[in-house]
Amino acid sequence: MDLFTPFVPGIVATTRLRGGSKKGVYRLTLDSGATLIAYRWDPEEDYWPTADAPGDGPFAHASALDLFLAAHDRLTALGVRCPRLLDVFPDAGLALVEDLQGGTLEALMEADPAGAEPVLARLRESLVKLHADRRPEPGKLTQPTALSCPEIVLGRALGDLSEAASRDPRMRAAHDSLRARLHTLTAAVAPRAGHRLIHGELGPDHVLLDSEGEPALIDIEGLMYFDVEWEHVFLRLRFGDRYGALEVEGLDVERMELYTLAMRLSLVAGPLRLLDGDFPDREVMKGIAEHNLREALRWA
Repeated sequence: MDLFTPFVPGIVATTRLRGGSKKGVYRLTLDSGATLIAYRWDPEEDYWPTADAPGDGPFAHASALDLFLAAHDRLTALGVRCPRLLDVFPDAGLALVEDLQGGTLEALMEADPAGAEPVLARLRESLVKLHADRRPEPGKLTQPTALSCPEIVLGRALGDLSEAASRDPRMRAAHDSLRARLHTLTAAVAPRAGHRLIHGELGPDHVLLDSEGEPALIDIEGLMYFDVEWEHVFLRLRFGDRYGALEVEGLDVERMELYTLAMRLSLVAGPLRLLDGDFPDREVMKGIAEHNLREALRWA
């Protein structure tokens, strides 16, 4: 029996889509010809080691139906486009959303750079709405924390550095230098009151286009209140020479530096950890880890 037959009548085809290391993403085709997307949260869909699951901080394992629903509700209230929720089955860890078949922004940027310009402009407008939402404490939507963002990032980065050093001799040789650099960068960051709502991992592959070319955010479970610089470091890394369309004024230079090094270390340790399991796109993960390892070593 199809996994989704008890919940969705008339399924004639089920296709698992690529991507999604923490949840299963499936396109369901119905006998009417209509299609929809099923998100399934279950341990068997999660490629990450179980040791990543505990914790309630902003960077704790962000994969659960309740996180998705909270993020969907918040984005909808802010007028930020994401796939429309059609139905939810909490006991099954299942959500059904509309199927946006306009492709990813990443694919559009590669196939039609000029055609991507107006979409990037609309994405910028969405980010303005998203980042305008504020809260005093950082943390996930339902889990504020008393720690500051630099403290959170430093703790995570030190852990990522130690893990990367245990796996690669180049990182092991640079461990002490990079550890000292992290502490120096953290000490240079001035205190700040108030935090903005961010996506957290917004690359062009996490933006789908609807039938009218409007950008819609996906993989939204990691939505959190944090320093907006964390978002922009990730945007700059992922959008490359197209980041200028999303760049804003007033970003804190010291935070950008600390978060850039921390992000590089995360993108070394995370992919290497993912490769401990049976994640299918192994060469992609190896490439991500190697590229970011070399970039991190520039800070040593």
